[in-house]
Amino acid sequence: MYDKAKELIDSAQKIIIIQAENPDGDSLGSALALEEILSDIGKDVILYCPVEVPKYMRYIKGWDKVVNEFNTNADLAIIVDTMADVLLTKVFEVPGARHYLETNEVLVVDHHVTDSSLNFNHTSVTKEAVATGEVIYELVTHASWQINQQAAENLLIAIMSDSLGLTVKGVTSNTFFIAGKLTELGASNSEIEKRRREYMKKSAEILKYKGALLERIEYFLGGKLALVQITWEEIQQYSDKYNPSILVLDEMRLVEGVEVGIAIKTYPDGKLTGKIRSNLPISETIAGFFGGGGHEYAAGFRVYESIDTIIPELLDAVDKTIKDNYNDVKIS
Repeated sequence: MYDKAKELIDSAQKIIIIQAENPDGDSLGSALALEEILSDIGKDVILYCPVEVPKYMRYIKGWDKVVNEFNTNADLAIIVDTMADVLLTKVFEVPGARHYLETNEVLVVDHHVTDSSLNFNHTSVTKEAVATGEVIYELVTHASWQINQQAAENLLIAIMSDSLGLTVKGVTSNTFFIAGKLTELGASNSEIEKRRREYMKKSAEILKYKGALLERIEYFLGGKLALVQITWEEIQQYSDKYNPSILVLDEMRLVEGVEVGIAIKTYPDGKLTGKIRSNLPISETIAGFFGGGGHEYAAGFRVYESIDTIIPELLDAVDKTIKDNYNDVKIS
């Protein structure tokens, strides 16, 4: 697995690193770390994401290197942190991007061993791990490439982000080992957290809006599902300042009895998007009912249905998934 990835990278000179349209700390940290490491071995690296990096993620040094213009002259594309076709929809909408991916070498690096839904040929480097940053560390170590201090920091950010500070179920002794090695290489988690807290600060306007969102939360399935709807007008007004979904999702799943929190955004073209956060390892399964994907505790989906249609379907999917999870726990 790692040998093939190294071979593809060694044979390429210009490399485009692609994030999905829902960038997070793992995808951005992983992409930036790869840019540092591959640049140090003489590669020309382009960082691409189809959307702007959210402001609350700009504590990650180098975020401004990410561009939203797809370069079709690269020798190799590396997709980080997803194998879900639906999360690359905005990439495929770029003229020439799908043709490029169908006719060039593509390497996918992700931290889940799941079936890929990408409908073009690609080489996968996948391993069950808490973050893509963990997989990249092992790839780089296998290839005997150097990890400079900035790359170490970026990889630590990736791991800390998806592991919620090394607290989720998927964290292993290997995760702690890698975090320790990255610290030896100069990454400082305290400095990262200091910057993150500074960028997480909210204006009085955003705090007031958060209060309004919290008041609108609805509870279903005997209190196991918390749901909030976010309108297009709110997306336009607040998204540039702070992602409305991120404002409330953590609080939603911390309510007593709640197992799943979902924020649904509505768009004027009929599109609905859902962000899922759960206390059980079922977010990815729920998203899968709607063609989406993600991770066990955080996932997302996109559909073109009315809100009145999607909510009953969502209730059924969440109810079934929670019951299946409880049954699996009892069996084991």
